[in-house]
Amino acid sequence: MGRVMARAVAEAVGGGLLVLAAYAALIRVGGSAALEQKALLMLAALTVFVVRRRFPEAALVAMGALLGLMSAFAPLAAVTAYTVTRQLAGAGRRATALLGASAVTIPVTGWALHRRSGASWDYGLTVGGMLAAVAVLVPGLVGASAGQQQRLLAALRERTAAAEEARRLTDSESRIHERSRIAAEMHDLVGHRLSLISLHTGGLEMALRGQPQDLRDSAALVRRATRDAMRELREVLGVLGPLSRDTGTDALTDATGTRADIEALVEESRAGGVAVDLTWTGPDTDPLEARVRRALHRVVREALTNVHRYAPGAAVEVAVAHTADLVEVSVANGAPAAPAAGAPAPPAGSGRGLPGLRERVDLLGGTLAAGPRGAGFAVAARLPARPGDPGAGGERASPGHTDPDGWVAGIRTPARPGPPGAASGFGARITAGARRLRREPLLVPLAQTATALLGLAGIVAVLAAGIQLAGHAQPSRYVAPKPPRIGMDRAEAEYAGVHDFDLARAAAAGHEPPRARGVTDCVFPYSDDHVGEDGLTLVRYCFSGGVLTTIDRFEVPLAPRSAR
Repeated sequence: MGRVMARAVAEAVGGGLLVLAAYAALIRVGGSAALEQKALLMLAALTVFVVRRRFPEAALVAMGALLGLMSAFAPLAAVTAYTVTRQLAGAGRRATALLGASAVTIPVTGWALHRRSGASWDYGLTVGGMLAAVAVLVPGLVGASAGQQQRLLAALRERTAAAEEARRLTDSESRIHERSRIAAEMHDLVGHRLSLISLHTGGLEMALRGQPQDLRDSAALVRRATRDAMRELREVLGVLGPLSRDTGTDALTDATGTRADIEALVEESRAGGVAVDLTWTGPDTDPLEARVRRALHRVVREALTNVHRYAPGAAVEVAVAHTADLVEVSVANGAPAAPAAGAPAPPAGSGRGLPGLRERVDLLGGTLAAGPRGAGFAVAARLPARPGDPGAGGERASPGHTDPDGWVAGIRTPARPGPPGAASGFGARITAGARRLRREPLLVPLAQTATALLGLAGIVAVLAAGIQLAGHAQPSRYVAPKPPRIGMDRAEAEYAGVHDFDLARAAAAGHEPPRARGVTDCVFPYSDDHVGEDGLTLVRYCFSGGVLTTIDRFEVPLAPRSAR
């Protein structure tokens, strides 16, 4: 509550200063109004200015009416129009508020000028139209554009954050899924070995029935230890995710990832109508660890699956190079064939294939790259032949390791994903801008304040020039003033020729009749209505509260000629 009050007071003080500055620049318009009227109008304008955010449309229309009564409120009207249109979200509400304020400003300005100075209605409406255009419409349109930009940036930030969060969740799910697969593979591989050990140990225990008891106990101990190891293995691997067993081509066997296995994958793709060319360099991979062969199998299978899904009819080249330290594999396809008319769109993938492959390869200490190559797509992986041993060139392969020039098997390695929530593309520019704002906390407010002051100064300058131009452009048609009468305000009386004359006031001193109660000011204009031999007739106009209340004629005696 205290912050709201402080903000309201600051806006009222700032608005008052703007009004005073504008009044000094536009003194000719509204300058003849009474001081009490100016004070009331200024109080009303500041009140409307303070509540403009709470009642936007009503505040803008009210400020338009006050602008028509006193053009010095132009800066306040401009700020109000800018704030209101920036705050309002609907285009219809913004248009209604701007047109309503303009429709009020124009006739009120014409009426005020006509009543105050007798100006023609054409001149008043022209000035009103200029006030509405410069102080209401232009700032309102700028505010509407700024509000739209602000809302667009907020929506883009939200979409960027949502996209980054979705990408992070997808990558995390892919890693969990792949680790679950790895856990299942370890369970199949190690569990198979343990099952064999348990089986042979049981046979050994039965064969030792006629042998000493200590031998039978040792065999039983090995069998129980094997059973416990199998149970503990399942518990430990369960931490990585739910265990699931593969079937079909995915089933883990001793031939998985060997040359025969890769050739079987290639034959399956050829049977599906894809032209696949396999090139194998180096010895077979059967001596390698099962996890390395499994990773090789997964890379080839996932890449061929993507070709079937997204590039049907494209020619594919599968290349495997096995050296003493590395196993390099690449699967590259050319441009896909043009889809037949009416053919269904390819099914959307889960988005977990390539991130899962990268997770699997990273766990081995290898590298994986995937991206466009020419008119097609390519996937390339570099796997250490002995995970944990130094890789090619004497360097230890580690997750995310790439060649010095950034190429893996001819494919540009994409940038590694940053921390969760890190933005990319447009989001990266937003993040960089936010960092600059945090580094320079005072620069942006100062720049915005300077821009606002320059804009308000420009509005005042344009209004002053426009009013001067309109004043010089109106026809010089003389309109005879009405004779002074009781009930006129001071402005109308002055226009009718009621101006104070020092000699007349001096002559009336001591000879004027008593003033009526409540009279605050009297004016003695020059009068030559009747000059007699012995006296001069003067007229006294007395005002009360800015309104002409009495008109008195009296005679001032003249000195005799002999005395002169």
